[in-house]
Amino acid sequence: MAVFDWKKLSTADRVIAVAALIALISLFLPWYGYSSSFGGASVSGFSTSYGWLGALLVVAAGVYLVLLRSGANMPKTSIGPAVIVLGASAIGTIIVAIRWLTLPSGSGGAGGFSYSYGARIGIIIALVAAIVQVVFSFRLFKASGEALPWAK
Repeated sequence: MAVFDWKKLSTADRVIAVAALIALISLFLPWYGYSSSFGGASVSGFSTSYGWLGALLVVAAGVYLVLLRSGANMPKTSIGPAVIVLGASAIGTIIVAIRWLTLPSGSGGAGGFSYSYGARIGIIIALVAAIVQVVFSFRLFKASGEALPWAK
């Protein structure tokens, strides 16, 4: 049976886990929206096409690491756990970044009327959490001494 003890996690493990939690929370925040003098609307991360997939990969990387460190019975793979965490984090970050870059944005107005549309706080939080997770996943990978699958 897996026993979770926060104190037994390294600093890198903790940052990766917290980044995963922040990415999960960001999925419920506005990722894209429209606002004008008369009101506005927004959609969460789950409604912005493929962007949610990247955030879920970041979440999955953190969950996998916490389960692994908790002693859960994880399936054996030919790829080391640090490579799995780094790969999921990096791919997730790339997907979120592409979604952010491809969101249309603009603003305008005339005669007392103004409007704007574009990325909102949720996708920015998700992207920052994902980048932080990649940095600490890379540190974890370097400290583990594992080899990349194609470098064996």
